[in-house]
Amino acid sequence: VIKCKAAVAWEAGKPLSIEEVEVAPPKAHEVRIKIIATAVCHTDAYTLSGADPEGCFPVILGHEGAGIVESVGEGVTKVKKGDTVIPLYIPQCGECKFCKNPKTNLCQKIRITQGKGVMPDGTSRFTCKGKQIYHFMGTSTFSEYTVVADISVAKIDAAAPLDKVCLLGCGISTGYGAAVNTAKVEPGSTCAVFGLGGVGLAVIMGCKIAGASRIIGIDINKDKYAKAKEFGATECISPQDSKKPIQEVLAEMTDGGVDYSFECIGNVAVMRAALEACHKGWGVSVIVGVAAAGQEIATRPFQLVTGRTWKGTAFGGWKSVDNVPKLVTEYMSKKIKVDEFVTHTLPFDKINEAFELMHSGK
Repeated sequence: VIKCKAAVAWEAGKPLSIEEVEVAPPKAHEVRIKIIATAVCHTDAYTLSGADPEGCFPVILGHEGAGIVESVGEGVTKVKKGDTVIPLYIPQCGECKFCKNPKTNLCQKIRITQGKGVMPDGTSRFTCKGKQIYHFMGTSTFSEYTVVADISVAKIDAAAPLDKVCLLGCGISTGYGAAVNTAKVEPGSTCAVFGLGGVGLAVIMGCKIAGASRIIGIDINKDKYAKAKEFGATECISPQDSKKPIQEVLAEMTDGGVDYSFECIGNVAVMRAALEACHKGWGVSVIVGVAAAGQEIATRPFQLVTGRTWKGTAFGGWKSVDNVPKLVTEYMSKKIKVDEFVTHTLPFDKINEAFELMHSGK
């Protein structure tokens, strides 16, 4: 058993608490990882807020991490002690019907136990003050050591800077993949990206790499426009600057609507606007943002009858074990940006400040 520091969420709506936790050794087909760097994501905040129907407490959150394998359990063959890895919240077992289908990346092998906050055998590897602590998204990167299933880990280039590539564990991969895998953005096309946070910027990057000729960024926070343009947005607009609905503004700007739109916020009203901003006959809108529990989307069926397509994406459609190492290689060869997504680097005990910075849009 390893004793180390972790940021524990004891209950919903309260700040994280830095505690000493005990991390049990990995069982069969499990890997214990020393986490070197972790990022914070809105998904962590969503669960911490209490709005997540799958949220269990007390829990160690975090799902954008990178580290070094400390030890492996029986039967683990893909990684060994000392390997540099990224934990994966969407695993890839290679055996389930989802993994065998090229149309999806949604491996279901450990979905049920992962959703309940436990390892595949139904138990936790974390204890604190004599209490069992739940796992989160199969990763729990807000701990100096964590244990994950062996299908939930990608071995990456040992030369990669872990304080940067940890972001490939969720946000950047999600946005980039939404553009290149889910929407399959074509050269010369026009795109609209709703929400210019980390995921939205990654979508913009993907649209640019795919050869889009016009990329319109949409956000009510104008402080985000300069960064969006750095990533490839050709222009940025705020829905608050017009009395007309944003979908009408976009239709006027683009002679009938955009070829591709992306919702990167998790707001069901914006999801509708993003679909309706698409061009009749061929427009494709991709939902990337995660809405709160119980919310539903609406539009007039005629929007779809007249040739628009509504799609969703999780982790950008990447089959995780296969593709995360390739994304790291793309970053190392400067095909994709990663460093530019990092605004602040804080010590682990300032993790609550990191959440405050995220909520304030900084």
